[in-house]
Order: sequence, then structure tokens, then C-alpha cells
Amino acid sequence: MTGGGKRRPRGAAGPAGEQCEKNGDVKKRRSDQADIPDSLSQEAETCYRLRLPEDFYQFWKFCEELDPEKPSDALVSSVGLTLVGPYDILAGKHKKAKSTDLDFNLHWRFFYDPPEFQTILVGDSKTQYHMGYFRDVPDELPVWVGANEAKKGCVISQVGDNVFAAVKLFLSKKLKEVTDKKKNAVLKDIDEKLTRTAKELGFSLEQKTMKMKQRDKKVVTKAFHGAGLVVPVDKNDVGYRELPETNANLKKICKAIVEAPTDDERLKAFAPIQEMLTFVQFANDECDYGMGYELGMDLFCYGSHYFHKTVGQLLPLAYTLLKRNLFAEIIESHLANRRQEKVDQLAP
Repeated sequence: MTGGGKRRPRGAAGPAGEQCEKNGDVKKRRSDQADIPDSLSQEAETCYRLRLPEDFYQFWKFCEELDPEKPSDALVSSVGLTLVGPYDILAGKHKKAKSTDLDFNLHWRFFYDPPEFQTILVGDSKTQYHMGYFRDVPDELPVWVGANEAKKGCVISQVGDNVFAAVKLFLSKKLKEVTDKKKNAVLKDIDEKLTRTAKELGFSLEQKTMKMKQRDKKVVTKAFHGAGLVVPVDKNDVGYRELPETNANLKKICKAIVEAPTDDERLKAFAPIQEMLTFVQFANDECDYGMGYELGMDLFCYGSHYFHKTVGQLLPLAYTLLKRNLFAEIIESHLANRRQEKVDQLAP
């Protein structure tokens, strides 16, 4: 079920930096405006086996101007955000890693992050606030930037179609909360610089762009995380069929399973899920792959280990049928190592 197209297998042991180079072929990035060395951008994209958009590199450049020594920490003291994930590769942090067995699929992957989500910024560790790129398909660029607070639940909110817009929104909320004049002045200064840079580069600062609204039209179901699932549906409506339960009912079924006082009761409470699994098999036979995708994602989002086995049956298969093989690999890695804390794979 795992594996992805013509990608080479993951590099075996060896220094972390080298391992990335072996992680597969990624299309070469066009030499866009941000003058990040090609070797660095290729390494970031190879480690993750995902293409990164131009705003990702331009935002690094912006943070380099704020703090040439430590761009990753340029916004920590003022805004409360740290650049992480693929930014760790631009910062060379993976070269210092002790572990030779780094799995970038799990690097900064929080408890509720679906495979579609790639963390790039972290905020308050108490709520585990983080922002990341959301992709519907692994070999396409992100559709938008989302935010989640893993300590509060699985909901992912849309915060802009690029990292500048996402940070601008975060800043504007922060400016309303901060009463200290000095802090406020610092935030205003960063806000002005960020706004100017984004406008010069042509990045939209809207929270919801036309492109995002167009993507919303392709969403077949919101799913528990609210970010929506997109699957190809042909003119005969083949591609997705609805689950027989509403979201509210499915949550009740999940609750009954998790809170069952005995294993026998739990087994009985699982009956509606078993029935849905049969429906999913019929749906898959008739190319409605979106049904298993939705059920698997909802059970993953519910978050209980009681559903891990079922999620492991549903999601890797759904992703494989949808030809999103990297996502199948990510969900398998995540289920095998799903944790509430210590999500930084490069932490000493």
C-alpha cells in the first residue's frame, strides 16, 4: 500500500543530511525570485517529497532580513511564532541531528494533523498552535495555509492562501490583544514590513482568496476537521458517496465506542462502524473512493486509539486508490507513532 510512483525508496541509515538527498526525486524548482540556493530548496523538497510554494522561500528571506543570524526565531519574541518543519532544513538544523533515522513525514506532525497538512510555523506550546500548508494532492502545491490547536481538537481553520497572509492575520489578532505600548509598536513595525513585502511580491493578504473559494466548491464533504475533502467526481457523479450517518451521529457512535465500560459493550458499539465498512467496500468496488476516505479521516480526527486499526485499513487504501501514495505512507507512519508531545524530530 505504501510507496509512491517512481519515487526511490527512503534512504537507509547515514547522516541525516545525506538521507534527504536519497529520499527521492523531486521536480526541480524554477529559479524564482527568492534567491535561496538551489541545493537548499531541493533538499527541503526532497526531504519531504513535497513541492514548496514561492511564498515559503520569500517568507524565509523576509525573516532573514529581520534577523540574519537566526531567521527561524525572527518572530519569536515579538509575534510568538517560530519557523519550523521544512524551514529547519533551510536553517541547516537537520545536519546537526543526532538521529540517522529521521522521518520527515513525522517532523512537527501534531496529533491531529492529517497527511494533507505540513507544519511550517508553531506558536503557543500550551495549546500547540501551529500553521501549515494544506494540500489536496501530494504532487501539487498547497491549496492554502491552515491553523490548528492540537490541545483543543482536530479543527483546521483556513488562514490565507500563503504564509504572509496567515502571519498577517495572526498579527492583526495579536495587535488587538496587546496593551503594552512598546510591544504594540514592535508588532506594528513588523506588520508594516510584512504588508509592504507581500504587496511588492504580489501575495494576497486576504484570509479567503478567490482561489480558496474555488477550491471550496470542489469539496465533497467538510469532514470532522472542517478543512474539507476533495476527490475527483466525474460527470456521472462517480467518485464520492455520502456516509449513511450525519457527522453528529457518527460522533455519537464514536463516543459510545470510546466510553464503553467493557470490551463486550465496545464490540457491540462498533456494529454501526462495521456496517459502514461494508458500504465502503461496495463504494470502492464502484470507484466511489471518497466514502472510505471520509470515514477514515473522521475516525482519525476523533483521535481515539480504538480507531487506529480501522483507520489503518481505510486511509492507506483510499489514498492509494486516489493515487496519493505519499499520503498513504504518511498516515501509516503517523498511526505507528502518533503522539501528543515531542513532535520535533530534530530535538536533541
